[in-house]
Amino acid sequence: MKKIASFVIIFALIITFILTGKVNAASLDTLTVDTTKQIVRPGEEVTLTINFGQDLGAYTFDVSYDNNIFEYVSVDGGTANDTTDKVRVTFYDTTGGSSPRQNMNMVFRAKSDIVTSNPTELTVIGEGLANADASVTYDDITTPIVKNITVEPEYQDYVINLTHTGDIIVGQEKDMTLSYSSSMGRFYEHARLVAEATSPDGENVKLTAIDTNTQAKEDIIQSGWGDPQGYSIGGKDVSQVLNVKGLFTGIGDYTITLKLIDRDNSDIVISENQFSFTAKEESITPPPEEPGETTPTEPTQPEAPSEQEKPEEQKPTELPKTGNNLYIPLTIFIISTLGLGLYINNKK
Repeated sequence: MKKIASFVIIFALIITFILTGKVNAASLDTLTVDTTKQIVRPGEEVTLTINFGQDLGAYTFDVSYDNNIFEYVSVDGGTANDTTDKVRVTFYDTTGGSSPRQNMNMVFRAKSDIVTSNPTELTVIGEGLANADASVTYDDITTPIVKNITVEPEYQDYVINLTHTGDIIVGQEKDMTLSYSSSMGRFYEHARLVAEATSPDGENVKLTAIDTNTQAKEDIIQSGWGDPQGYSIGGKDVSQVLNVKGLFTGIGDYTITLKLIDRDNSDIVISENQFSFTAKEESITPPPEEPGETTPTEPTQPEAPSEQEKPEEQKPTELPKTGNNLYIPLTIFIISTLGLGLYINNKK
């Protein structure tokens, strides 16, 4: 019996020596995990790559994911089994070491109906790792390797508007429409609408809205809109429309700046827009005249004819005679001379 027991012990030691001498365990420090994207849009795909850093002839990897955010698409580098929140990939080189792999790729697709920002992670663990000819095995990867990814829509800015029709009259409430909207708005747990205004010296402006829940009137310029702690907004086709009344106390130019702020982030401005308004006095239109009444009018002087209407002045056809007539004294002189000559001749 003692000989048989000794033989069994020696045989067991030999087998143990053979097995431990043939296979060496090591840490696979060269392994890395990467993703093609850190921010993924709804409907987009992202690839997770496990780089071994050397040839492996055998491995099993488990990749866990959030099935509320991702769906498994495909794998390159083994046989996959998807359990809806974890994919197990197994590979074994059946050629005996001539077709090892240096990496493994796995593709996930973000679900298309996501409308908010979703930080998530892909985690990797591994076991059964061996080199190309299986002469070396590697330690199991029991501490998960984590890759952080955010799945979120491509957000559009919030657009703020404040509109009205017609003139703004001093002292009269003006119906106005205040709105903000986004086709895909970033999500905020505690957002709030506030306003600032500038007015002419000594004047002010109010922008009053009625809370449909409490029926209380709120001047947005003085106290903002809604719960002081804010309210949640975000998602697809965000839109809020408020019917407000503006009241401007004096003539002049005013500006109103509307802002969406994030109460959870030191009131940082999410979006803002500035609007300009001019308040006028009401124009007074005289009442229409009663039939049969006439309004006396002041006599008017006849208008002087225009240059075109003046009659053309008659120009003389002969030059007018001016000064003494020279023919009269000349005739007298000739007659006198003839008379004197006749008188002298008679004397002789």
